[in-house]
Amino acid sequence: MASMKDYQGLQDRVAALRQQVTNNLSADLTANPQLADALTKQIDDLLASVVEADRTTAAPPDNGLSALAGIGAGASTDLGDTRIPAGVVAYDDTITSERIVAVGDMYYLWQHEKIGVFRVVQKLQELFRAGTVRLSGGQGAFALYQFDRRQVLRYTQRDRIAAYRRVFGYGGGTAPAGARPNTDFHQLFSHFVQQVTLFWRDKRISDVIRERAYDPSFGSIAIVRRAGLDLRNNLKWLSFGDVNVLRVEVMQLLEEAFKILDAPDVKRLFGADNAWDVVEEVLVRYFKERLVTSPRQRMGVTGREVLRWLAHPHILTTTRAQFETLLLEIAENAEEWLTSAQAMQLANRTTSNRVTPWTRSAPPTTAPGRPPQASIGQRAYARATA
Repeated sequence: MASMKDYQGLQDRVAALRQQVTNNLSADLTANPQLADALTKQIDDLLASVVEADRTTAAPPDNGLSALAGIGAGASTDLGDTRIPAGVVAYDDTITSERIVAVGDMYYLWQHEKIGVFRVVQKLQELFRAGTVRLSGGQGAFALYQFDRRQVLRYTQRDRIAAYRRVFGYGGGTAPAGARPNTDFHQLFSHFVQQVTLFWRDKRISDVIRERAYDPSFGSIAIVRRAGLDLRNNLKWLSFGDVNVLRVEVMQLLEEAFKILDAPDVKRLFGADNAWDVVEEVLVRYFKERLVTSPRQRMGVTGREVLRWLAHPHILTTTRAQFETLLLEIAENAEEWLTSAQAMQLANRTTSNRVTPWTRSAPPTTAPGRPPQASIGQRAYARATA
């Protein structure tokens, strides 16, 4: 049980230790910047261990109130002898990895939903039932029959669209009763990807202009961490409910759909080499759509990898060398997602807006006599949710 006097003394001793170490190793710190990170981490770990030990120590029955108020045998005559807690568990430490991973799979499914994979299978079912295509008893025809028979056991398309609307704010459907669309997701996700790409752009520049290419970069890890924590905290409350079980079922549905599309008789029907060729052929022939298969599919793959990375405690790392090593896992994924989204006009690269506003309720500033124009972010969000 730490008293206020001990608490203040600990902070002063830690500050004195930092000052003394810095003075003694000033020359080495200039020549080896990584040494500063290592020393800072060691001192932070020592301080954290002391704080954790105090937190696990049993408090008095009255939590120190009698000493503070001057009542009873435990009354204190000096404020420095009263008990002061070290604090509570950090907010960003309390998150369940499984739910964020589920959100990543939902994002992957949403992109395939936008491509039109399930609409293609439904169209094949219509043609199969109408007898207008040369399918009868092959592998694809039998799989289409089974796909149709099991439809009553699955989440419906309306259920899927409602889940996408609730978790991501995407789509034109309505969120389930009692839920609200997550209209902040696209902005927060794009902002985090932007900061990751900017960080590695700074890293590449520093690799070129400095003698030792593998020294830590001069990019700010604090901006990347804050953008990632904002996104993760946004998804924390939107990943409850049936999202976990729904994504398992729809992932199975997607696998089953591609087994149908990759069946020999179905590919032969459209003169296709693989399942994706069947998807594109049906979309062009029967839906007259402009194909966005490649960028959408890569957005689904890379976006899922970025969200999976956020599900782990990597974002809480404060040491620069370790953080760069962990962030390298999604460096190329973030760059590819941003390039694909830029091609789809769903995001724009930026070099100046390093912080996204917490609220977007403020009206845009316009010149007198000129009608207000939607911002780039608002136009990108409108296209993403169309």
